[in-house]
Amino acid sequence: MKNQAKSVIDLYKLEKNVSKNPYVEKAAVFLSINGVLKSTIKQRTPIVRIVAENDSYYVDKQGVKVPLSSNHSARVLLVSGVKSEEDVKEILPLVRYILADNFLQKEVVGIQKSDTNEFEFSVRSGDYKIDFGKLRDVEVKFKKLKAFYNTTFKDKTIQEYKTINVKYHNQVVCTK
Repeated sequence: MKNQAKSVIDLYKLEKNVSKNPYVEKAAVFLSINGVLKSTIKQRTPIVRIVAENDSYYVDKQGVKVPLSSNHSARVLLVSGVKSEEDVKEILPLVRYILADNFLQKEVVGIQKSDTNEFEFSVRSGDYKIDFGKLRDVEVKFKKLKAFYNTTFKDKTIQEYKTINVKYHNQVVCTK
């Protein structure tokens, strides 16, 4: 397409075709003052990987489904037990909360949703699970969890537990 007249090039159509790619969040195709065809493309950034029975896919920060790539694997939270688009919408605020906190972002590596709409976290620092319960009082539960971590990391007792339960009001219940 070298030395084509500017009127022959359909910029809108080119931009629309690039935007059809599921990995593209935003695209702009334009001609420079010198007549050079240019484009700017913003790639979708996955924040979570949904692992379902028949399907596995990423979800970006807007809640848009992004297919897995054969070329790249994103380092994101793994979420299982999600069965519908409504489940994804329900879990996104929790994922955003975890990603906004520097400690939680490094510590929580997986989220399991149960059939009773309760959540359990897999963590990086040990073989224990965190029983989070339902998505109520999220901030309070994370504050309790962090206070518990502060104490148990200092005296190195965190590895003695199998489950850390924060779903009950004003308490952290653990099993060894």
